Amino acid sequence: MEILAQAGAVAATGFGGPGGIWAHIVNDFSNITEPAALSAFLQVLMIDIVLAGDNAIVVGALAAGLPADQRRKVIFIGVIAALVLRIAFALVVTQLMQIVGLIFVGGLLLIWVAWKMWRELRAGAHSAGSPEIEGDEHSGLKPAKSFLGAAWAVAIADVSMSLDNVLAVAGAAREHPGILIVGLIVAVALMGIAANIIAKYIERYRWIAYVGLAVILYVAVKMIHEGWVDPSVGVGTLFG
Repeated sequence: MEILAQAGAVAATGFGGPGGIWAHIVNDFSNITEPAALSAFLQVLMIDIVLAGDNAIVVGALAAGLPADQRRKVIFIGVIAALVLRIAFALVVTQLMQIVGLIFVGGLLLIWVAWKMWRELRAGAHSAGSPEIEGDEHSGLKPAKSFLGAAWAVAIADVSMSLDNVLAVAGAAREHPGILIVGLIVAVALMGIAANIIAKYIERYRWIAYVGLAVILYVAVKMIHEGWVDPSVGVGTLFG
């Protein structure tokens, strides 16, 4: 909890402190009916829903080879790690996006995220599945056989998945920091509370995952375009 508190304090400072965070949220959601703000919020919500279910499926699959009590511990570790990493990455990503060329690079990374997600959606099954998470039997991942192996695999997966989530949400809500903050809170809440339900529905209705994939691809293309033409941080400014 001390690490979580420290990460939260650092993130709060990056967004201007608790008062600044609240001001951003109030400002963005008081204008939520405006097309740009509403579009950003809907994109963030879809990204959070799809990636929360996808993350749950990955963590459940990696823990599937363990005894029941160890499975629950590994899944709990995955949720806590995702929470801490999203807070830390939020601060880093929002600051890096002020550097010339980083939005463009972030868009290219999201293209890779979309490609990886496309491959996972079409992958065959290798996991027997974890009873705690429905849908992970079709994840295409091989479960770990030891607690340490599963914990290490989940930690590595969490780094990638948390960065993917923050990068996608930050790209969708770059000009709306209040929506970005709420999006991260929603992402963590979904991962910790409703991930199993979301994973079940994504497995049953695969089109939900494909809609999420389309949103991520749209955000990636938008980031690449803005990362080139933006007068402040666009790559195009280097050649102007």
